[in-house]
Amino acid sequence: MLDNLNLGNLTELFSRAEKQMRAMGDAAEGERYEAKSGGGTVKVVANGKSEIVDIDIDDSLLTDKESLSVLLIAAINDALAQATAGRSQAAMKMMSDLAGLSG
Repeated sequence: MLDNLNLGNLTELFSRAEKQMRAMGDAAEGERYEAKSGGGTVKVVANGKSEIVDIDIDDSLLTDKESLSVLLIAAINDALAQATAGRSQAAMKMMSDLAGLSG
């Protein structure tokens, strides 16, 4: 079984995978995922690494702590879900590309 294993090809495949993973991480940092709640009164932006990079809150919510809290949580969760989905899609594309290289 190991007689047919070509270590040169395997090393090249791992090298390409590593380069693609680095590129994917760099690209993820530049991606932006925006989520709004409360009809746009709360806006949250996350990057592709699931880091919150911006929050915008309408002044009308500043006196209603409970509503602000609920809307902020909803927007944060939505932005993070979008970032996670974006990373999953990028990983699936990378795996697909690597599968093409191994054949």
